[in-house]
Amino acid sequence: MGEAIAFYIIAGFILIFAVLVVTAKEAVHSVVFLVIDFLFVAALYASLGAEFLAIIQILVYAGGIVVLYLFVVMLVNLKRPPEAYADPHRRTTLGFALSAAMLLEIGVIASYGYVKPAPALAAVAAPVTGNTEEVGWLLYTSYLIPFEIASMLLLVAMIGAIVLAKREL
Repeated sequence: MGEAIAFYIIAGFILIFAVLVVTAKEAVHSVVFLVIDFLFVAALYASLGAEFLAIIQILVYAGGIVVLYLFVVMLVNLKRPPEAYADPHRRTTLGFALSAAMLLEIGVIASYGYVKPAPALAAVAAPVTGNTEEVGWLLYTSYLIPFEIASMLLLVAMIGAIVLAKREL
């Protein structure tokens, strides 16, 4: 019973700070609310027994990503009038149509219900015990190819960012 109460309290704080992120007037305040929201998500992971995800949430998101957001907020000139951001070539009708099509597609997929995955993953039992060890075992056995593809995509994105930054100098 206590775990359920803690879950709902933490989930309530996550929702409150998520709303504050979107509704904050100042961009820096929005980033601060985002950090607090990420910390509550880490607390939720820890309360559910996923300590590895909680630590990764704090290190990657509350640490790295938010620092990146702060750099962007500090470097972008937010003192320009709103007209300077307007794009005359923006296609709002097309955007709304694509959004409606995506929402319809998600609704159709959700209406079919959840299909249980094949028990093939359950057959490959990890010879380790513990949350972090199981994640590592699955990451480097069953999910090795998606892991390598994600690492290659991140490497290409990093090289592209370096090339684009080098051109501006």
